[in-house]
Amino acid sequence: MNSLNKVRQEMQRLAKPVKAKILQKFFKTDKGEYGEGDVFLGLMVPQTRKLVKKYWNSLKLKEITALLQSKTHEERLLALLILVERFKQGDVNEQQKIYKFYLQHTKYINNWDLVDLSAPNIVGVYLLGKPHQILYKLIKSKNLWERRIAILSCFTFIRNRQFTDTLRLVKILLADQHNLIHKAAGWMLREIGKRDNLVLKKFLGKYYKVMPRTMLRYAIERLPENLRKNHLLGKV
Repeated sequence: MNSLNKVRQEMQRLAKPVKAKILQKFFKTDKGEYGEGDVFLGLMVPQTRKLVKKYWNSLKLKEITALLQSKTHEERLLALLILVERFKQGDVNEQQKIYKFYLQHTKYINNWDLVDLSAPNIVGVYLLGKPHQILYKLIKSKNLWERRIAILSCFTFIRNRQFTDTLRLVKILLADQHNLIHKAAGWMLREIGKRDNLVLKKFLGKYYKVMPRTMLRYAIERLPENLRKNHLLGKV
């Protein structure tokens, strides 16, 4: 039995149908919702991470591709977390290969947890010290998840106290219509504020009145209560 069949059998043994139903509601899988049609086994992320430790070095790329193209959410997550681990362990050539593979398969990175657990650790890390034009292409994509990949990749830059591209991308997202993008952009602003409150306040001073409400709420979450209220009331 090959490694792909082994890992799939192990995931089936771990499956919890009751938990799967809860996850399908949580990740908005009903008709017309952002995760429409997604199928869950009912595994939790720590369980999937244990499988990563067990299989990350034994699966071939074609087997990882099969997992990534699966209709099952946890199989796609496993594929992405394995790619993250291989990227982390790989040399420069391996990292470039995984980065390109990732961007070629964004069609399957199609829920917020899949993006959030992979984009900063592959795209973000790879682009450190390199040009960031790809993010400006992704941020204008019609694909919701490609836009989220662009802004979440910035988390790596923020951790390295590099804020310029994040702020530029957030400005583009001020006109975005999707709540999941508003949340992601506000989250990244909040992360900037954790590291440099003055940068956040300067950005908010220019844009808080035109910022989508959800984006603003996320961005100001760690500010003092009176300042949060004034931003929400438009009195700053």
